[in-house]
Amino acid sequence: MSTRKTLRSLAEARRGVLVPGAFNALSARVIEDLGFEAIYVTGAGVTNMWFGLPDQGFMGLHEIADHTARIRDAVNLPLIVDADTGFGNALNVRHTVRVLERAGADCIQFEDQVAPKRCGHFSGKEVISTEEAVNKIKAAVDARTDPDLLIMARTDAAATLGFEAAIERAQQFSEAGADILFVEAVTTADEIRALPQRLHKPQLMNMVIGGKTPIFGAEELGGLGYGIVLYANAALQGALAGMQKALTVLRDTRRMDEDPSLVAPFAERQRLVRKPELDALDARYAS
Repeated sequence: MSTRKTLRSLAEARRGVLVPGAFNALSARVIEDLGFEAIYVTGAGVTNMWFGLPDQGFMGLHEIADHTARIRDAVNLPLIVDADTGFGNALNVRHTVRVLERAGADCIQFEDQVAPKRCGHFSGKEVISTEEAVNKIKAAVDARTDPDLLIMARTDAAATLGFEAAIERAQQFSEAGADILFVEAVTTADEIRALPQRLHKPQLMNMVIGGKTPIFGAEELGGLGYGIVLYANAALQGALAGMQKALTVLRDTRRMDEDPSLVAPFAERQRLVRKPELDALDARYAS
């Protein structure tokens, strides 16, 4: 089964499949190595790690396409790719789908914020008109050349227009052909419980560590009927904590031994970048 068909099957099972975010190829390799079933290529993570900037619209199509292609080469899991607002109008969305489909995306996510977008859990968000947002989803659906490529439609309207308006938008995105729906930054447990009862397409629930949405376990969300439970930046925040811990010890002690409580062992690092496989190929092709 192709990764695109696998992802559709995972979403439609509505069992709350747990999907971590990757910000580069090595983080994706770790996710795959730990046995997760799919990966989210996070725009916030790429922006934070690539530019050292907050998630406020600094990432462009080139950056997310490059990261998608590199991650696609590194892993065999389905990839959900964060395409922000599509980097422009409906025609830009069309171009974005073509580029990311070629780069190896299995699902492409678009949101309805005014550009420059912000992290869904920041204050000060605004959304475009429903008509414009729906037309962008229609453009995305029409642009795909592989019918198995999934289109995910995200709305940030709950923060500015209210929960009922967000549900209405998501329903219109569904009617426009979106395969997966994503109502971002709901703020109460009751809203989390209500969404699967109100919307009939598979849905993603975003668990932002330290964000505005109450944290639910993946099993509970699966029981409610969510297809995907996203932790977009758990790996990023864990990596930051690990770097700070290890480098603090290095700064304070002026040395660093191979302490597995502080650093991954040298051999583990080489295993994850698949050096033994390349060594075998090097020996096979040696003259």
